[in-house]
Amino acid sequence: MSVDASLFATCPGRRDAYLDWVQMLTGLGLVLFMAFHTLLTSSIIFGAEALDGVAGFLETLHLDTLAHFFVPILFFTHFIVAARKIPFRSEGQLAIWRDAKLLHHRDTWLWVVQAVSAMIILVLGAIHMWTNISDGAILAVTSTARVQSGGWTLFYLVLVPLVQLHVFIGVYRIGVKWGFITDTLRPKAAKILTVIFCCVTVLALVALARYATMTV
Repeated sequence: MSVDASLFATCPGRRDAYLDWVQMLTGLGLVLFMAFHTLLTSSIIFGAEALDGVAGFLETLHLDTLAHFFVPILFFTHFIVAARKIPFRSEGQLAIWRDAKLLHHRDTWLWVVQAVSAMIILVLGAIHMWTNISDGAILAVTSTARVQSGGWTLFYLVLVPLVQLHVFIGVYRIGVKWGFITDTLRPKAAKILTVIFCCVTVLALVALARYATMTV
């Protein structure tokens, strides 16, 4: 009995399509989480009572428990799926770097930045998640104590902007890849996302400065 070879030929393409969907959905899930996370952590700007109040409200809904369970799953699943497109050998990395410099194409450089930031975020983000899960309930006193101890302020000075950069590049690339941002809309979309990125990053850094200097 003969077997149609074309059935097997389509499998890799179909698998990649499924993985692209997984990558997009996990990425969007992390984007939504980061939006809520930024709003939660930025409430410290209005004082310890504001942060404790917002965190307490989330705890009554058990959203903190759900985040501790689902966010690591989304985080590592997203990285594993996305990593299949990142060259880990030096030959592939040099080729990507050479092509990026040759093409002078913004979207190519955005992919390079996103790939590099992903590797750093994998390590720093895993550490951040572990410390937060270990701390238990989110409280202003524990959060400020952690930021003000050791090298945690420098740690977050690296992590916070990188995460925001990775998120906004990811939103842009999802919009381009899935047709939400057309060729004619790319310049306008890039400007809008850049402005929002700058505003959100400044907000997050102001909140970090508040953690680093506040006495609870």
